[in-house]
Amino acid sequence: MRIIVPMAGRGSRLRPHTLTVPKPLIPVAGKPIVQRLVEDITRVCGQKVEEIAFVIGDFGDQVEKDLEGIAESLGAKGSIYYQDKPLGTAHAILCAKESMEGPVVVAFADTLFRADFTLDTSKDGIIWVQKIEDPSAFGVVKLDDEGIITDFVEKPTEYVSDLAIIGIYFFRDGAYLRDELQYLIDNDIKEKGEYQLTNAMENMKLKGSKFAPGKVDEWLDCGNKDATVYTNQRVLEFDSKNHSIHESVKSMGSEITPPCFIGEGVVLNNAKIGPHVSIGSGTVIENAEVRNTIIQSDSEIRNAKIADSMIGNKVKYNGDFKSLSLGDFTCLE
Repeated sequence: MRIIVPMAGRGSRLRPHTLTVPKPLIPVAGKPIVQRLVEDITRVCGQKVEEIAFVIGDFGDQVEKDLEGIAESLGAKGSIYYQDKPLGTAHAILCAKESMEGPVVVAFADTLFRADFTLDTSKDGIIWVQKIEDPSAFGVVKLDDEGIITDFVEKPTEYVSDLAIIGIYFFRDGAYLRDELQYLIDNDIKEKGEYQLTNAMENMKLKGSKFAPGKVDEWLDCGNKDATVYTNQRVLEFDSKNHSIHESVKSMGSEITPPCFIGEGVVLNNAKIGPHVSIGSGTVIENAEVRNTIIQSDSEIRNAKIADSMIGNKVKYNGDFKSLSLGDFTCLE
């Protein structure tokens, strides 16, 4: 089994946090989004994952080393591929064509999920979906009476189905998928100006492949600040192991209301923390109340009441109550 993770986009909807850090490396409950994603996929695969291939932009050597380390922590080889231009989902996946052999899971790195199943690798393909109220911003699927997918529709302008594709796919034959993606590129077959994975899947379906829906218990988006803060809240809630306070944390006259993640070397002085707070290593919080918030590493928060916020690395903030979205190195005093 191989996992391919297209993640070359910088995540404009999550700015300013993605100006210095790629969106999939933003931490949720103390771990990068992409790490949680591949851990969850590995857990449901039911077989050994041999390789995890990351398709990235020009993110720098340290990011590449971090991604390779994530793969190695799961007993897999980490491979790095590059997508230089945003030409669509099909093009992004095909950038990792050298890794497309045997069973393949494709997972776009801006989503997390909860599910309690083992992947049925006997299927030609499985498309993970979730029922949502407004599917117009997503690809959707239609099913027949036997639960087999009959149609893939990319961002429908009129109602077609409420089963949105969440961005995670299983293909029993990775080489077959590679050939169908290459066909789109070679013949310049685009939809809405881009090479779409749904077009390749439609061609495969017409040739006899049967795709089934895979349904998840919960789909968590990390597309913007509010969604990411909510995802942090839910991740902290649904697994008690995610509530973690590092043994090196110094807490003086402070109160912590679980669930929270508090990293190495954090200093809390006369602070009320939680619930649903994640704090990165080396951060200092003094004379402050913080709830439902992500704070990254080496920041300083003083004399503040903060809720529903995202605060980056090396931020200095000294102020009154706000819902904040502060990127790395911001200073408000």
